[in-house]
Amino acid sequence: MGLAWLVAAAVAAVLTSWAFNALVYLVWRPYAISKKLRAQGVHGPGYRFFTGSLGEIKRFRAEIASAELEVGDHDFVPMVQPHFRKWIPLYGRTFVYWTGARPNVCLADVNMVKQVLFDRNGLYPKNLINPHISRLLGKGLVLTDGEEWKRHRKVVHPAFNMDKLKNMTGTMSHCARSMISEWESQLMGTKNTQVEVELGSRFEELTADVISHTAFGSSYVEGKKVFLAQRELQYLAFSTVFNVQVPGFRFLPTEKNLKTRRLDAQVRGMLMDIIKTRLAHKDTHGYGHDLLGLMLEACAPEHGDTPVLSMDEIIDECKTFFFAGHDTTSHLLTWTSFLLSTHPEWQERLREEVRRECGGGDAVPTGDVLNRLKLVNMFLLETLRLYAPVSLIQRRAGSELEVGGVRVPEGAILTIPIATIHRDKEVWGEDAGEFRPERFENGVTRAAKHPNALLSFSSGPRSCIGQNFAMIEAKAVVAMVLQKFSLELSPKYVHAPMDVITLQPRHGLPMILKSI
Repeated sequence: MGLAWLVAAAVAAVLTSWAFNALVYLVWRPYAISKKLRAQGVHGPGYRFFTGSLGEIKRFRAEIASAELEVGDHDFVPMVQPHFRKWIPLYGRTFVYWTGARPNVCLADVNMVKQVLFDRNGLYPKNLINPHISRLLGKGLVLTDGEEWKRHRKVVHPAFNMDKLKNMTGTMSHCARSMISEWESQLMGTKNTQVEVELGSRFEELTADVISHTAFGSSYVEGKKVFLAQRELQYLAFSTVFNVQVPGFRFLPTEKNLKTRRLDAQVRGMLMDIIKTRLAHKDTHGYGHDLLGLMLEACAPEHGDTPVLSMDEIIDECKTFFFAGHDTTSHLLTWTSFLLSTHPEWQERLREEVRRECGGGDAVPTGDVLNRLKLVNMFLLETLRLYAPVSLIQRRAGSELEVGGVRVPEGAILTIPIATIHRDKEVWGEDAGEFRPERFENGVTRAAKHPNALLSFSSGPRSCIGQNFAMIEAKAVVAMVLQKFSLELSPKYVHAPMDVITLQPRHGLPMILKSI
């Protein structure tokens, strides 16, 4: 009897403690944070118990779910991020909203964004709240922080120096040539001067082939299952973005969790097979000079008991670059093609530049030639401004600190709405909503009223390590396509950008290609 009473008392004490902590986290803390921020002039939609602002965000998204835009309208923010469009006019560029009981401070002020992104002291680590996104990307260079990030970067960075990237141009061009040859075969098969191609999916395959060849010494065919599994993981991860992230919930055997684990295990297994194949041939061919080779060299037994990267870390880096290395570039090419087709005068100007600098027909552009394509570069930068592959980025306050004069609590998420900032008339001028590549005529830093206003690849010391890779690849593909074809938007196209971690056309990009 006495023992039973003690057990019951212990259980009651644990439950009481848990209930008290839950009450503090879900009620008192949000109230206290809201009060402190309001005292500093930072307002926002009111906190709702447990769900925060997520119910309101979901309602906004449901109201706009089937919306479409006119082809000449580039303002997709009301469709992709309706909460920012509704709340910024009400509360200003800096406001607080809630994902569950966690405060999100929206930073749509470029100076505050610069303070966060240019920090070198580790004050604003990456936000790893959503475990599904961590599974998709792997805890590689994109998601690591501090000394761990420095260690990963030391291994990965040499693969992306400009000399290596210029040498990769031939491989990029070879992959693009295969794609273009298929289109030419389709034209010959129809005995016509034009053919309709769904460019979105074709560019996904192309950029997957490029990253497979340049980073992993394989091909898209060999890595296809990895990309397909990652695409499923991408949609699963995005489906959880507007859910309350409950600690430990990902371990429950729900249908979504089980599917995520199965896909993640498949991806890791397939990447391990690629690694084992490379290791099996290292005695005759070495580790290789691509990204995978550099990572395996860092993990080699000759480094002793403490290799720079463990095998698990190498697999995570492979996941990062299999996804990030092709997904963002494919969407850059997709939106570039869309804008080329809707701005025929610019398409012709770019074609003339390509012919002048690269030659016509089957001439393959080299790295040095691509650097001379000033108009192509301007066009790509304006595409990135209006249709940045990633519409927002997030950091986390590692401690209670001051951002732009506002004291934010430890653990608060700092959300940077890239798509909104890229359309800010006070930053880009009255024509911020218009497609005007000439704004980049004097370079990125002079295109807007703030030198760090273009955030397509983030900014500061943690800016995307693959941005030069992406730009060289995009220039090469655009040049080779314009040498052979003119692009005309298909009447089937529906302009409905959607965000599934990356920005893409909801209904694909059907394009009429006409042989030149």
